[in-house]
Amino acid sequence: ARSLRLLLAGSEIRKSHVIDDPRVQDSYSLRCAPQVHGAVWDRLAESRRVVEIELGSVTDNPLIARGRVISGGNFHGQALSFAFDSAAGALTALANISERRTFQVTAGVAPRLKPFLSRDPGVESGYMIAQYAAAALASENKTLAHPASADSVPTSANKEDFVSMGMWSALKFRKIVWNAAQVVAIELVCAAQAIEFHRPLKSGKGVEAGLAVLRSRVKASKGDEILSGKLETARELILSGAFD
Repeated sequence: ARSLRLLLAGSEIRKSHVIDDPRVQDSYSLRCAPQVHGAVWDRLAESRRVVEIELGSVTDNPLIARGRVISGGNFHGQALSFAFDSAAGALTALANISERRTFQVTAGVAPRLKPFLSRDPGVESGYMIAQYAAAALASENKTLAHPASADSVPTSANKEDFVSMGMWSALKFRKIVWNAAQVVAIELVCAAQAIEFHRPLKSGKGVEAGLAVLRSRVKASKGDEILSGKLETARELILSGAFD
């Protein structure tokens, strides 16, 4: 919540909605963003803590300690499997709420925003397909988020009779990270385009600073165009930490 207040501080656009705005309250995807994003960050922080512990642990089997050969179980990846599954659920939720906000700004129901953020609705497609892409990626994540740790397949003549499925949980999570980054990038580009409809009003200082970073690589749309380049560049900016 504090981050949002800092981003929106001094927003002329926000002030313009104080009077004569017909909406009583915003949708959950807007109004509950601090609660959802905060829960996501908490879950990711805990998963990172577990992963860092496991990276520093001794997982050889057997262990060789002071001339002794000890058969152990530190190699078992259950902790990592749980960590990646938990993080996968968190990022899936983040992508879900991000896609819902993209829908909000492209649906043509928000004040001053034309359908699909097009300059000429009915003639131009605007960002309609971008929202389709966000919906598809968010839906893919919902399937990938099924916990790998819920499964176990016995191997090695049943000597390894309970396995963690940790590798699969990590591979799925990597794909979820990519998908979620692209969904957020789509929201970012659409939100930036939506701000163009409010000019010459300025948004908050934090928002304008982030917008400047985006606009250094991704220019505002003036009409229909192929959007893949813009969306991929925005994703690269996010993953590079350009907005940190």
